[in-house]
Amino acid sequence: MQSITNKQLTLKSRPHGAPTLDNFAIKSVQMPELQQGEVLLRTIYLSLDPYMRGRMSDAKSYADPVEIGDVMVGATVCQIEQSNNDKFAKGDWVLAYTGWQEYAISNGEGLMPLGKEPNNPSYALGIMGMPGFTAYMGLLDIGAPKEGETVVVAAATGPVGATVGQIAKLKGCKVVGVAGGSEKCQYAVEKLGFDACIDHHSDDFAKQLAEACDTGIDVYYENVGGKVFDAVLPLLNTAARVPLCGLVSQYNATELPQGPDRMGALMGQILSKRIRMQGFIIFDDYGHRYDEFATDMQKWLSEGKIQYREHLITGLDNTVSAFNDMLDGKNFGKTVIQVNQPL
Repeated sequence: MQSITNKQLTLKSRPHGAPTLDNFAIKSVQMPELQQGEVLLRTIYLSLDPYMRGRMSDAKSYADPVEIGDVMVGATVCQIEQSNNDKFAKGDWVLAYTGWQEYAISNGEGLMPLGKEPNNPSYALGIMGMPGFTAYMGLLDIGAPKEGETVVVAAATGPVGATVGQIAKLKGCKVVGVAGGSEKCQYAVEKLGFDACIDHHSDDFAKQLAEACDTGIDVYYENVGGKVFDAVLPLLNTAARVPLCGLVSQYNATELPQGPDRMGALMGQILSKRIRMQGFIIFDDYGHRYDEFATDMQKWLSEGKIQYREHLITGLDNTVSAFNDMLDGKNFGKTVIQVNQPL
C-alpha cells in the first residue's frame, strides 16, 4: 500500500456548552500496511447528527462516550480504496461508522455494501439511514397516527422532521410543522406538503400554533424540547401520543432552564389526558425492523411521494462549525460533510 496520510479530528477536551475548535485536535497519521482480510476505506461523506453532542460528554447515557484522544464517532459513506478482502473490491461503496477522519482500515465486519454505482450514496446517511428510520418507526409505531388526526413535528425541515411530516400526510393526517424562519416554513408547506408551518421565532408563536391546531394535537413528534414543547403541551388531546427521539434545544445546556418548575403540569397532563410519551433509541429498539422501513421508503422515494434535502458542506476542517450550526438550526436539510472526492 502506498503511503497515505490520514487526517483525523479527535476529542481533545469535553465541551462545556457549545463545542469549540479548542475541544478538538487535528492529527495527521500514516496509515499502516493492509493485512490480509482488511480494506482501506476512503471517507466520502460524513454524517453530522445531534446525538454526537452526547458522545462528547462523559455523563451517563445509553452509549459510551468518546474517550479523550479518540476520533469522534459518526456514520460515513466510504469507498474501498484498496482491498485485501475477497468480499470487497476497489471502488465499492459501503456504509460504515468510521467517524471524523479521511481514511480508516476495516476487516469488513459491520460494513453495509451499497454497490458499485449507487445513485445517491449519501442518502444512506439520511433518508435511507438513521434519520429516516427514526422518523418512520417513531411516528408509525409509537405515534400510531390515524387518518384525520393532527400531527405536529418540530425541526420540520430537518432530516427527521421532514420525513415524519411527509409520512403523516401519506397516512391521511393534518400536519403542522414548526421551523426556524419563513424560508423553512414556506418550504415545509410548498415542497413537503405540510398543511401549515409555524416559525418558532415569532413573538406570538404559541398563539399561531394554537390557531393552526384548532382541534388540538393527537401526535407530537418531539425532537427539540424547550419553548416548542411548552406551546404544544396544553394543546395535546386526550390519548395523544408523543414519540421522543431528541431534545436538541438542550444538548449544549450547562444547567437546568430558568423559570417555574414545569414537572407538575407535565405529569398532570399526562395523567388526566392519558398521554403516551415514549423515548426510543432507533437501532437498539427497532434494528430488527430496518428491512420493513427500507422497503416502504424506497417505494415512496421511487414514486416521488417523499422529498429529501441535504445540507452539504465540503471539507473535514469545517466539521465543528457545521456541527454547531446544525445544533443551532442554521442548517437546511440533512447535514453531510463531503470529506473526499469519490475515486
